Amino acid sequence: MESNDKYASLRLENQLCFPLYVVSREIIRKYTPFLTELDLTYTQYIVMMVMWEHKKLKIGDLCSKLFLDTGTLSPLLKGMEKKGLVTRTREKSDERIVQIEITKEGEALKDKALAVPQKMFSCVQLSPQDSKELYRILYTIIGKSK
Repeated sequence: MESNDKYASLRLENQLCFPLYVVSREIIRKYTPFLTELDLTYTQYIVMMVMWEHKKLKIGDLCSKLFLDTGTLSPLLKGMEKKGLVTRTREKSDERIVQIEITKEGEALKDKALAVPQKMFSCVQLSPQDSKELYRILYTIIGKSK
């Protein structure tokens, strides 16, 4: 590649977004067999991780934690409610506000999910030190320092 190539910035090999996109797809693909055992999609799994930690949240707070919008989360949560993992209730004082709460069934799934992070760690060929550094860099990109 010539250094004066005015189109160099348009080469796929020079795009930070491309390897991030590929890695994201690959990681989710690796999660799939482990999550299938739990009857969860990847997005349902990350919702459950937040719910295991917080137990009850407003949908807006859940959206913020997951960097997702309500248009993405609302149908997902409806399906999770049908599975018995969470409940959705509107606040009486303001019907626009929806509370999400984990159910006993959702809480019980936590024990079954306990092995997933270790299984994933064994699928990704990074040292613990490299994993921490990558985590730090990614959270810098999304605007949250860790």
